[in-house]
Amino acid sequence: MKILITGGCGFVGSNLCLFLKKSIKNVNVFSLDNLFRLGSKINEKRLKKNNIKNFRVDIFNYNKIEKLPKFNLIIDCCAEPSIEASKNDMDRVIKTNLLGSYNILKKCITDSANIIFLSSSRVYSISELKKSKNILLNKKQINEKFDTSGIKSIYGWTKFCSEELIKEINYTHNIKYLINRFGVISGSWQFGKQDQGFVSLWMARHMLKKNLSYIGFGGLGNQSRDIIHIEDVCNIILRQIQKLKTINNQIFNIGGGIKNNISLRELTSYCEKITGNKIKIKKIKKTSIYDVPAYVTDNRKIIKTYKWKPEKNILNILEDIYLWFNRNKKILNLYQ
Repeated sequence: MKILITGGCGFVGSNLCLFLKKSIKNVNVFSLDNLFRLGSKINEKRLKKNNIKNFRVDIFNYNKIEKLPKFNLIIDCCAEPSIEASKNDMDRVIKTNLLGSYNILKKCITDSANIIFLSSSRVYSISELKKSKNILLNKKQINEKFDTSGIKSIYGWTKFCSEELIKEINYTHNIKYLINRFGVISGSWQFGKQDQGFVSLWMARHMLKKNLSYIGFGGLGNQSRDIIHIEDVCNIILRQIQKLKTINNQIFNIGGGIKNNISLRELTSYCEKITGNKIKIKKIKKTSIYDVPAYVTDNRKIIKTYKWKPEKNILNILEDIYLWFNRNKKILNLYQ
């Protein structure tokens, strides 16, 4: 089997490349990544050490994509995942996230390859999520039937449009697909920033004794997300690959779930205990128009379908990140 992982030098893509190469017999894993993002060149070196080739190609350049070798499966991890970038740099976000997915689907047609698409929880309506201010109090978790009709950010729109395009291609060309709407993914080898990868950012700033801010919703740090560890992500995708012939053409919500939900205040407390450091956190009352107060993934469909559930809890995730930074001081210092 030949597998191409787009965005293969990113956080999710690089971990997935290495995991699948180790876990599947007689597999050839390849990466496609233009090395635009912070840390991608470091991850490319990790792949090289394990004999995984990266094609340094822009995903929106079909002339180069069509010349790549033939693949049996493409796992599309490539995206500009920053919500704020989608507001300020629409051209790049649309070219990468939507035109890129279109190009990958054309490659799937040419190769008769199947596709696993990493989508996002941000395909859901912002206004409906904002109405769910008491998500945790009501124990309301977001399932696959939640409203996708409203405004969702340019980023969320590109991911949703890609989902719809995948369904159209499946209808006309019978390409098998799976669409995974992930929430917040974290763990080692994530080069985090404020609006993408905030968990690793939080840990790094505590380790370096650098300031942080609670942004929005009164600046109290009560906004919350559920977090899933990258190893759990890799494990469920492996299971999906193994069962793709019989389980396909479906959408799944995948995340840490209610047990792995955490607020920024709680995240601060965990980081203080692990690092022994207490830092100053500024309160900023206003936030982005795209921000939502809470999100919790409803994992019931994915658990029932694959007999799988997340194994790593919040403490496991944070300790993993802490140990990774301790082993890689040069990477930690990027957060200075």
